[in-house]
Amino acid sequence: MRYINIFATLILVFMVASAFSFIKKDKDKEQVVYAYGVATSFRDTVVYITEIQVLDSAKLDKDGFLPQRNLYPYQLKNYLENKWRAADYTCTISFSKKKETLTKDLNKLQNKLKKNKDNVIIMIPSNDFKFTKPEE
Repeated sequence: MRYINIFATLILVFMVASAFSFIKKDKDKEQVVYAYGVATSFRDTVVYITEIQVLDSAKLDKDGFLPQRNLYPYQLKNYLENKWRAADYTCTISFSKKKETLTKDLNKLQNKLKKNKDNVIIMIPSNDFKFTKPEE
């Protein structure tokens, strides 16, 4: 009788423990991805930097990379060519799930650029330029 009670208790513990392992974690929960863009040219001392923005409908993949991340700099490049007539700029973006990380990164970049007195930093406000999700 004693062994049956121990066996029943072990089965009950096993069932409870396995029930918690079947609970799905909400991986499809809306995650927020922040990004900012930088455009520089070897022929010009002007550096264009966007404000930190929330990328709409963007989700990082399982490796932590932004899908179609190569298309976001082209949006900035097209904006600069059309609005500012700034051709031949190399554009990049930085992205993260944490806004604090990007803020530190952006401040570090700005301080590095300010060391060279010739650089002119132009901040592009979010109401002027906004990254959009690329078409799939």
